[in-house]
This record gives sequence, C-alpha cells and structure tokens, in this order.
Amino acid sequence: MTETNPDAAPDLDFDLTVLPKVSLHDHLDGGLRPATIIELAEAVGHTLPSTDPVALGEWFRESADSGSLVRYLETFDHTIAVMQTKEGLFRVAKEFVEDLADDGVVYGEVRWAPEQHLQKGLSLDEVVEAVQAGLEAGVDAVAETGRDIQVGQLITAMRHADRGQEIAELAVRHRNKGAVGFDIAGAEDGFLPSRFKDAFTYLAEHNFPATVHAGEAAGLESIQSALVDGRALRLGHGVRIAEDVTIEFEEDSEAWEDSDGFGVEVSDTIGMVTLGELASWVRDRGIALEICPSSNLQTGAIAGFGEGIESHPLDMLYQLGFNVTINTDNRLMSGVTLTDEFELLVETFDYDLDDLLELTLNAAEAAFLPLEEKEALVEYINEAYADLG
Repeated sequence: MTETNPDAAPDLDFDLTVLPKVSLHDHLDGGLRPATIIELAEAVGHTLPSTDPVALGEWFRESADSGSLVRYLETFDHTIAVMQTKEGLFRVAKEFVEDLADDGVVYGEVRWAPEQHLQKGLSLDEVVEAVQAGLEAGVDAVAETGRDIQVGQLITAMRHADRGQEIAELAVRHRNKGAVGFDIAGAEDGFLPSRFKDAFTYLAEHNFPATVHAGEAAGLESIQSALVDGRALRLGHGVRIAEDVTIEFEEDSEAWEDSDGFGVEVSDTIGMVTLGELASWVRDRGIALEICPSSNLQTGAIAGFGEGIESHPLDMLYQLGFNVTINTDNRLMSGVTLTDEFELLVETFDYDLDDLLELTLNAAEAAFLPLEEKEALVEYINEAYADLG
C-alpha cells in the first residue's frame, strides 16, 4: 500500500469536494451535462427521450440502473449522437474538464473511443484533435478561476470491432499531443483482449501504456487475457478478481492467517484468506484496479457477491493490500461524482480520511505520468491533506 502522510487525519466533518482527487476511469461520452445534450441534439436533429434537463438526467440514471451492462451501454446512443462534430466534441471535452475541477479533481484521464465519432465525416485524427482542443480550453478555463487541473486522453478501441491496430497507431501518433494511454472498452463478455493481441504488441514495441477493461462483465479469464495479451498496467474495473479470493469464515475470536501470514477481519468475523495464483499476481505486483463502486452495482458486475453496495468486494480487496483506486466510470449514467463515491465509502465501510488519502495516492501513482510528475502530484496531495488537519 502507498505510504500516507501520518499528519493527515482530521474528522470528516467538511465537504469532501475540497479533497484533491485523481480520476483514472471516466468516460467522455458518459459525462455530458443534460442541458448540453439537449442543445447539441437540437442542432443536429437528434430525438431525445426528454428535452427537460432534469427529466433527461433522471432518464439516463434510471435506464442505467438495470443490472445489465448491455442495457447500461444502450444509453450511450444519445450521448454519442451529439458528439459527431468538431464543435460538439470541443464543447463536451471542455465542460468535462470544468466539471472534474468543480469536483476537486486535480489529475484526470479521459477515456473515449474515436471510432464512434466519425458519422459526420470527421477523420480519426480530427476527432482526437477536437477533443484535445476542448480539454486544453477546459484546463485554461479552470486556471482562470485560480485552480489547476491536468488531463490526458486514453484512446480507446471498441472490443467488438476490428480496428484495434488502427486505433493503437492513432494513440501512438498522438502521444505527445494529449494521448497518455490506450484502452479497449464495450461488451466485455465474449470479446477477450486476445482479439487485439497484435495491437497490444505494437503498443508495447512503442512503449505506450495500456489499461484494459477486464473483470467487469466477464471474470478471471478476461483478467488473465488483459494481463497476458493486453500487457495491461491497470485493470479497468477489475473487481471480479475477487472471484479468485477465498475466505473461510470462523465465528470465534481466534485470528486466522493465510499461507502468507495475512489475516482479514470482515465485520466481527475472522476469516482465513486464500488468494489464487491470478489474484496473488495482481496484488503482489501492485496492478491498479480502477474500481467504480456505483457503476459496478448498476451493471451487475458485483452481482455474484451480493445485492447491495455493502456487498461490493472493494473493501475486502483494499484490506488485503490490492492496489485499489476509486473512480466514477460514467458520471451522467450513474448520477455520481468522485466526491459522491468517496462519501459512499465513508458511509458504507466507515472509511476515514487516511483511507481516502491512500486510495487517492494509489491512483496518483498508477497514473500514466512521467515519474517526476507523479512525485509532484503525490507531494501536492499529501500537503493538501495535511493542511486540512
């Protein structure tokens, strides 16, 4: 686990929005403002379920809260439809950054799939350039308010399509122009990362980092393929790595230890923990898990562990020493901010400020940044938490 600043331990009796945050898993087409969708839809002639911002926002949240990843993904038909022009992409990207900053995010990675934004004749390079211009405009707008934020693009390929190599080359082509990493997204079940093995090899040959959606709608096989075929440095969601963790509960007060000498306490019950080979590999090498609590509940990613958020295995993974980071996934669909997710952890798992600091530092150190910039980010976060004390 990341070493936190021991001086940072005030009570959580303040607005958590002020905490500096790091966002690693946040989709551009899942973070639009409802009012913006309505205005852009009118301009391009796209029909929406509602033209009232409040009602439209509710429609997105209700549609996403179905327990099905397939149904969840259907909501993106409307957001992607209004992101087919340079003007639309620029505006969405700019507002995306402004909204992150308003939530206290100081470093964010914005993932999106350029291949989904070519319906009006734009090229792959043109859409990437339009988004980058919007991101930079957002950074400048935030700076005018006396705040700082840094953002980078995670260029994403759709795993059900056959453009992996083309999108990998696009990402590398823009590596010094805003692109910081590569990802594959979309329907996970039935589309293993091995489909893009050659693209991932190309990225590795060009020393370009990848994070891979795995362990959300599919289980351990998907995670294994992400690590082997995708050479993933992080796992998008990755929550189902918990399927490779076994806990045998003991009701008495005797402490149990696993083969590594590690014991875990869940509520008032002591459990003997056994990690499978894959879980051990992920934990022992500090491979970051980009966990999105509310989204995982909505899409059914944690259905195998229980029905409510209290059943989410993130706390178990965190207590066992996995490199857990907290993210929003799609702020519009889930109706959440990163502050909301932090508050959820405090309410559900009784996390304190030291826990939130550790989770934030985990994200900072997993960011696709040069070492010197990571160190500066970690120092900034530690100092900000210390000042709160």
